[in-house]
This record gives sequence, structure tokens and C-alpha cells, in this order.
Amino acid sequence: MYEKVNPDHPDKVADRIAGALVDYAYSQEENPRIAVEVLLGHGMCHIIAETSVRIPRDFVEKTVTRIAGDGVFADYVEVPQDVHLAQNQASTIRCGDNGIFRGVPVTQEQTELARIARVIFAAWPYDGKYILDGGRLIICQSNASAATLSALYPGATVNPLGDWTGGSDVDSGATNRKLGSDMADSVTGGGLHGKDLSKADVSVNIHAFLKAQRTGQPVELCCAIGDDTVDDLPYSQIVEEAREYIRNLGGFEAFAEWGLVR
Repeated sequence: MYEKVNPDHPDKVADRIAGALVDYAYSQEENPRIAVEVLLGHGMCHIIAETSVRIPRDFVEKTVTRIAGDGVFADYVEVPQDVHLAQNQASTIRCGDNGIFRGVPVTQEQTELARIARVIFAAWPYDGKYILDGGRLIICQSNASAATLSALYPGATVNPLGDWTGGSDVDSGATNRKLGSDMADSVTGGGLHGKDLSKADVSVNIHAFLKAQRTGQPVELCCAIGDDTVDDLPYSQIVEEAREYIRNLGGFEAFAEWGLVR
């Protein structure tokens, strides 16, 4: 049993906005320190960024408009990273947070639902949510005819309450609220999105997930802030593995679109 949401779900819109600001920070510094929280809905987008890189307000506003749509007001607060946290990274790249992580191989069912979600979203690029439970497929896709989708997916439960419009005028969105969609059976104590690579929530999650896919076995890890090794590897190596993974996807905003299960 697995649930997947698409990039226009309000929670994923929040993740994408956070990711876009992290992308900007990396365009200015090789190893910025940034953590972004986003809450949006009903015409408002509240953003708090703790960052070593100043992000111009007009860039933030244009990013919100581009991703969330016209008429969404950006309420932006920017503060520097806490000095004690900054000192942790002053001389070398160390683990930027405490955390627990469990990477789990993706199942055939999870892969299939991710494929279905992408196919539907390609045709109807609007808010949508999908569930696959054994032989039962549930499709909730906004701005799409239930009759059309039922013809494409015979036997599926489609838009049970009828056709709908979706988006942030119907529901609110917040960063890292759809980790089940992003990670399937993998588990984390933190969140994947809106953070730089020094944060274990990003780098160690990616490492554990990729290792589980390579080995076919669950991977369980933990770390403490300041650690210079995780999983018997230099933390800097784990950061570079995550950097390459994010780069190959096209950046943090692109990573936020579908998460780890793509």
C-alpha cells in the first residue's frame, strides 16, 4: 500500500519553493548553510529562511509566483544561521544535525504507482493524489474528468467526491509534510527539503536510500551533530554523493517535485 502526490499538490509546492531558494544559495556559494520553511495557502506564502546567503526579496517573490501562481503574496523572513551551528562547520564539513535514517528498497508496487502518477500529471499538470493498495488504484486528480480517467484506468476509484479544482485555494501546504510520498517505506527523523547538504536530513537520507537500492536490503543509520564519519564513511564523502545525486536531478527544486521515489 502506497500513496503518491504530484508536484502541484500544495505540500509539494511548498517543498519546491524551499528547494528553489536552496538552489539560489548554491548558485552563490559552493557550500552555503540554509534551512527554509514554507507554509502556504489561500493567497499567502509564509517563508522563513535561516541562511548564510542573502536571498533578494524580488527573487523570492518571483519564485513564489512561478511555482505557486499569480496572486500569492510572499511573506518572507530571512535570518542568519545560529552562530553555534555555524561553528560546527567552520573548519571542515561535519554532520550538521542529529538524526535517524532507514533506507528501504522500493517495491514493484511503489515503482508502478510513481509511474502512474507521472503519466497522469503529464496529461493533467494540476494537484493530484494517488494510492495503490494491492489491486486497488485510487486516483484523485483535479481539473480532470472522472469519466476520462476511468476509461484510461478501468476498475480504478476516480475522484470519489466528484471532479474538483484543487490547489492552495482548497488546501494549505507545508514543507516536508509528504515524506511518505517522497520516501515510501524509508524512514527519517527529519525532512528532505529546504536544507543544504551539510544537513544529515538531506545527505544521509539520500545515502541510506541509495545504499538500500544497491544492496536490496534495509539500511539503518544514526548520527550526531558534529560527526565526521557516518556509516564508516567520511561525512564529506556522503555530502558529495548527495551533491551528485541532486545535480543529476537538476537541483533541489527538481528533487522536491517527486522526492526519492521517482
